[in-house]
Amino acid sequence: MTDPARPGPAGEVADRAAAGFLHRYGEPPAGRWAAPGRANLIGEHTDYNDGFVLPFTLPLRTVVAAAPQDGGRWTVWSELSDSPVEFGIAEVTASGRVAGWGAYVAGVVWALRDAGHPVPGARLAIASDVPVGSGLSSSAALEAAVLAALVDLGGVDLPAERRPRLAQRAENAYVGVPTGIMDQSAVIRCRPGHALFLDCRTESVEHIPFDLAAAGLAMLVIDSRAPHRHAGGEYASRRASCEQAAKLLGVAALRDVPAAGLDEALALLDDDETRRRVRHVVTENQRVLDTLDLLRAGRIRDIGPLLTASHASMRDDFEITVPEIDTAVEAALAAGAHGARMTGGGFGGCVLALIDADRADAVTAAITTAYAARNFPAPNFHRLP
Repeated sequence: MTDPARPGPAGEVADRAAAGFLHRYGEPPAGRWAAPGRANLIGEHTDYNDGFVLPFTLPLRTVVAAAPQDGGRWTVWSELSDSPVEFGIAEVTASGRVAGWGAYVAGVVWALRDAGHPVPGARLAIASDVPVGSGLSSSAALEAAVLAALVDLGGVDLPAERRPRLAQRAENAYVGVPTGIMDQSAVIRCRPGHALFLDCRTESVEHIPFDLAAAGLAMLVIDSRAPHRHAGGEYASRRASCEQAAKLLGVAALRDVPAAGLDEALALLDDDETRRRVRHVVTENQRVLDTLDLLRAGRIRDIGPLLTASHASMRDDFEITVPEIDTAVEAALAAGAHGARMTGGGFGGCVLALIDADRADAVTAAITTAYAARNFPAPNFHRLP
């Protein structure tokens, strides 16, 4: 995020946003605002269960170039769309009238207004290298960058710690995707070189050093090329199942079921599918806490088995993986990864593989070969650092 009176974020994506603004509107923007993509180290589907997560940001950015516009209207151009989106207060206040990708921008305007903040009309141009549909929070990055732009242009007093909840409300109540608080918190509150330990109930955070290079390690982020979709109903179904289970167990959220009391809780449930959903959430929360202890002790390499156990739980108990994802995990582990797991909401998206830094080429080749053997489209790879 940048102040409009200061230079914008460096890099090709910021330059593309500024160039797009100039081409579309005929003058330079007042400023540029950026938000990163994120990967979740561990803690999947725990956020909306008031649990724990441990995301970190990626060197991928969504940048919004913007300037004020009179008349209470918003015009939005994106390099990923042929046509700009334009809407006014009437469309914003009738939830659902702005559709498609423009709904994420309109949702932020709506959420700000609904919270009582003045929102200036604006012209916006968007550029991004966060891949859409890959599970790396392209939507949260867009929401956060738009929110930062509108807050600064309007002179709104909105501290960083209050922004994730507002951006989440835009996605939940306006766009209609029932995500938890993790994605928006990660893209707004994470620090470079750290993972963000977030208690999703209290929204308290702790910045945990996560220096892969110092440990001789790297993280491969593998885009499975299987589209990551939340809107198909599966994500909402998992959330509804967890909320119903919490009611049956008499707790406010599944976060309140301790790992030591899991067997006792499962015995109170009649349905095997519900038991599996609960088992994933409770054990996943414990895996986050165990990972946190290892990272605090500087033992990054030792978190590998926890990552792999998390994937098995998502595959078998929460049932949110797909063949492309499982193939990437299995191939990475066979090629020597210390641990590997799907990251994100599931049903496609990305895989994380924790590897020795000098094994990146070998692991990449093994995954590519495994994909070819199953006639999957070749995956894409990002390496950190």
